Amino acid sequence: MIEALLDLPSHVRERLTLALESGLLSPSSPATALQAVLGSAEWVAPTAQAFRGLEPFAIPSRAIAAWIRSLGKAEARCPRADLVWSGPEVAGLHARATRRVYEELIGSAEHSLWVSTYAFFDGPRAFESVARRMEGLPLLRVKLLLNLQRRSGDKSSSDQLVRRFAERFWSEEWPGSSRPQVYFDPRALELDVPGAVLHAKAVVADDQAVFITSANLTEAALDRNIELGLLVRDRSLAANVSTHFRGLIECNLLTPLPPA
Repeated sequence: MIEALLDLPSHVRERLTLALESGLLSPSSPATALQAVLGSAEWVAPTAQAFRGLEPFAIPSRAIAAWIRSLGKAEARCPRADLVWSGPEVAGLHARATRRVYEELIGSAEHSLWVSTYAFFDGPRAFESVARRMEGLPLLRVKLLLNLQRRSGDKSSSDQLVRRFAERFWSEEWPGSSRPQVYFDPRALELDVPGAVLHAKAVVADDQAVFITSANLTEAALDRNIELGLLVRDRSLAANVSTHFRGLIECNLLTPLPPA
């Protein structure tokens, strides 16, 4: 029962408690009402089962809401990692889906968002949820860390490669009117030296949760490939990741993409 409620993302659990406190929802509410509050059919059955376990005790909705809030506070003190998979489902094994976790984290960010990826494909789709979140929250600070790479045989200068990428990215790949800050590793563009790439794939939301994954921002990686990641709701770990990214920027190891 407790596990089902802890499995809810924190922002969804908050909607549930508010609905219980306001009287919009009760433990006996139908599944349709639950889905309207939770926003996804995935969470309806386990939440309804948890509520059924409470019915014999006739606990008021407001008391249930207070209990759920206390669960969230206890969870914050004992962070846990969720396995996140892409690819075919395995019967009998519960796993969070990569695309769903990616979109949940972006949809829950209120103050800051870091998104790092080695590769992306179909920018308007890959970055749609980020752009939409930025439009809804103008004060949200978003930083994208992207890999720029020289194609085999291309002898153009690094400045030329960066300028071409920036023109294409801002005109064709980025779908929103509000722009994030974009950074790249300039070492990937150097000529005649051993190459290095930005290969980290991660999302950090509000320095509260961090998602580290093998999946790039491509349809294949998010939905079809067998990819594995960890979602950890831990302030210390999330802040550590964003601090490291920020340090790379402050030391000029990551370079800002020009506005084009």
